[in-house]
Amino acid sequence: MSTGYVAASVVISVACGVLGVVATNARPEFMRHFLGPGMIATMERHEMWTHSIVSVAPTMTSVIMTNNLTVSFITFAGGITFGIFTLYSLFNNGMLLGVVGAACHHYGMSLALWSFVAAHGSLELPSILIAGAAGLRLGRSMLFPGGYRWKDSVAAGGIEATQLVSGIIPLLVIAGCLEGFFSPSEAPVWLKFAVGGLLFTGLNVWLFRPVKARAE
Repeated sequence: MSTGYVAASVVISVACGVLGVVATNARPEFMRHFLGPGMIATMERHEMWTHSIVSVAPTMTSVIMTNNLTVSFITFAGGITFGIFTLYSLFNNGMLLGVVGAACHHYGMSLALWSFVAAHGSLELPSILIAGAAGLRLGRSMLFPGGYRWKDSVAAGGIEATQLVSGIIPLLVIAGCLEGFFSPSEAPVWLKFAVGGLLFTGLNVWLFRPVKARAE
């Protein structure tokens, strides 16, 4: 059952990302309002806003982990608003990625962006999508209790949602370390993409591994 919620979370986020790309390409001034003048000014100088992370990596790693955990928790906990805030969080994250991607392409910085995102994003983005799936599951249990009493439906939905989201904490810790130390480093671009590819492949092997049924 959880697979359907993960798929819904992915579809919503991708659709919002595409919307961000289309809006930015159609009206380039949209990115200025969405990202703010400071970030746009950095792009106009063809500089990545991530360069400052390296010099304060230990401190920034802690900040990054906290931020990622907060975003994921809010996305998950947004399910108690009947899924409304979960949908908003998925919309906002999808739009941000789409607008940033389109803006970097506009300024000829696509390689710099995606080589930065590749390693930590291979774990961070799926974690947020899983948190979104958990929030959607919780929201559905509140809106559509089916044949259950409302409180029983919410309790069952909460248990399943918690099981779904419980595994993302170690993923976000690893992603935070990579984002603080490795992603903004001067490591070769090919290595960053290789690390990202290996981590994403490993994550999918773990998520979709066959689970043996317990013997009665």
